[in-house]
Amino acid sequence: MIAVTGASGHLGRLVIKALLAKTEASEIVALVRNPETVSDLAAQGVNVRKADYDQPESYGEALKGVEKLLLISGSAVGQRVPQHKAVIEAAKANGVKFMAYTSILRADQSPMLLAEEHAATEAILNASSIPHALLRNGWYNENYSENLAPVLETGAVIGCSGEGRVASASRADYAEAAAVVLTSSVEEQAGKIYELAGDEAFTMSALAAKVATLSGKKAAYMDMSKEDYIAALTGAGVPEGFAQVLADSSANAAGGWLEDNSKTLSALIGRPTTTIAESIKSAL
Repeated sequence: MIAVTGASGHLGRLVIKALLAKTEASEIVALVRNPETVSDLAAQGVNVRKADYDQPESYGEALKGVEKLLLISGSAVGQRVPQHKAVIEAAKANGVKFMAYTSILRADQSPMLLAEEHAATEAILNASSIPHALLRNGWYNENYSENLAPVLETGAVIGCSGEGRVASASRADYAEAAAVVLTSSVEEQAGKIYELAGDEAFTMSALAAKVATLSGKKAAYMDMSKEDYIAALTGAGVPEGFAQVLADSSANAAGGWLEDNSKTLSALIGRPTTTIAESIKSAL
């Protein structure tokens, strides 16, 4: 059986959907904190099991009979390393034969704040002796397309990325890649490191221009210092810690850390990745 952590989340649900197109529902295990949130998956025949990052003992029972496991990184920044470690230890204790982990682009080199916990998790996986693959996901189109309201209201995309380019893809693209890896043989995937990103990279100025064209409203990119960007975010109600992370990511985009031209993602899924224009159009 193939299990997916965080199966009720945005990415998790899409991974389950992609798996259902490739294997029987009875061979899929959705691991969730609250099983009631995925009653629709249970109705399709997916095995739903309770598993909570904050209750590591829950994974001991939840992983019984599981052969392959997708560990989708948790959302609690600052707490993810012990959470992930507990899942990896439970997987080893249950004899899981293969794991895949959703990391971040060039996690072993990236200066981004978000990369620290991913690099630490990769190290734990490497030391576990569990055969595994690393899915180093780039940025999601939805990071932008799901946050268009303030852009349309103010006419501005703000950030501190300069002319840095972002090679983003849709969550569905990354989910499909995970499903491909999980349904392939262990021998084929063990030890693989995938740097996954969109085919088409863009600057924030280009992003603003696409929003303007597709919405018919004015939109332009306003580049600012990292400090001013943090101030703008916190002034809009974003918590200080999260604002620091967003600004750090934007600043590192200027250094090329969110760009990748390998087209590994499109090769893995066998089709071009979803463009940012397509995601914006859908969101609008």
